[in-house]
Amino acid sequence: MPPRPHLRPGPVEPKATAPVPIPPSRAVVDCAVYVDGHRLPGMRTFSGALKEVRTTGQGYVWVGLHAPENRQMEGVAEAFGLHELVVEDAVLAHQRPKLEQYDNILFLVLKTVKYVEHETLQVANEVVETGEIMVISGLDFVITVRHGDHTGLAGVRKHLESRPEQLALGPSAVMHAVADHVVDTYIDVTARVELDVDAVELNVFSPGRRVDIEPVYLLKREVMELRRAVAPLDLALRRLTGSEDKLVPKEVRRYFRDVQDHHSSVNERITTYDEVLTSLIDAALAKVGIQQNTDMRKISAWVAIASVPTMVAGIYGMNFEHMPELTWKYSYYVILVCLVGVCTALWRTFRRNHWL
Repeated sequence: MPPRPHLRPGPVEPKATAPVPIPPSRAVVDCAVYVDGHRLPGMRTFSGALKEVRTTGQGYVWVGLHAPENRQMEGVAEAFGLHELVVEDAVLAHQRPKLEQYDNILFLVLKTVKYVEHETLQVANEVVETGEIMVISGLDFVITVRHGDHTGLAGVRKHLESRPEQLALGPSAVMHAVADHVVDTYIDVTARVELDVDAVELNVFSPGRRVDIEPVYLLKREVMELRRAVAPLDLALRRLTGSEDKLVPKEVRRYFRDVQDHHSSVNERITTYDEVLTSLIDAALAKVGIQQNTDMRKISAWVAIASVPTMVAGIYGMNFEHMPELTWKYSYYVILVCLVGVCTALWRTFRRNHWL
């Protein structure tokens, strides 16, 4: 009987490991229960806080999230009963400011802005940095979702906790406070952008200064980005102030009218900056054209002056035997004097006509 061949074991393929689920609590910055405007002591998970509120029938939950991932947001959505479109928008971000309603839930998207410090516009890469805050408000809960490094709401929460009468108005009061905070940052950023617009205007219209048009284009681009972040919020605020829904009590709607007034003022200022920068671009291009025409006139004038000695030198540089005044001993000096005289006359003529 022939011996059996020796079989070597093949390479063992590694088993695919299932992805480790990320707990939703990792994205939670703060979670608290508020009853009659006062924060209840103790630490709670968002699911435990919601269960406590719905068991007692008092107060509401405020959960703060920062840049949640899809699985984290799905865990929150399962606990609070959020629509899948809300989950998608909250994770992906990059939404336009808007207000949407899903049954008894309001979903407000706000774009945040931050002024980027810079020495001069000539060395700046950006002037305005944007982020995003989303507020999901229900009957007994409010969830704030933040995207960006400058969108912290700890100060807003602390300020509200010092005013329990406002917190007692319900989850929509938190939505108002967040919107008011965001619009206040708009006011601060637009005031600082105005200084940049004034600096660009001074540079364009200063006499005797060459125009650098790149900062004008940079500021124009940043103002357009600021406008895209601010302007669409107007429709959402109008809906909140005009809503008769029980999710936004009458007293809170009054607060939203104040936010809308501030927002309208900011929107008008940004529109003005945009129009001013458009005019500055036109003026800068016109001034650049004038500068180029001036440079071309100067170049043409110097070329005309240089052409006189070039022409004379070219004529007397030809190898002809019979040419006038070649044998006269003073011809060299006479030609030099004539060249200097003609060139001086041309220079004075161009100077008188402001070509030089």
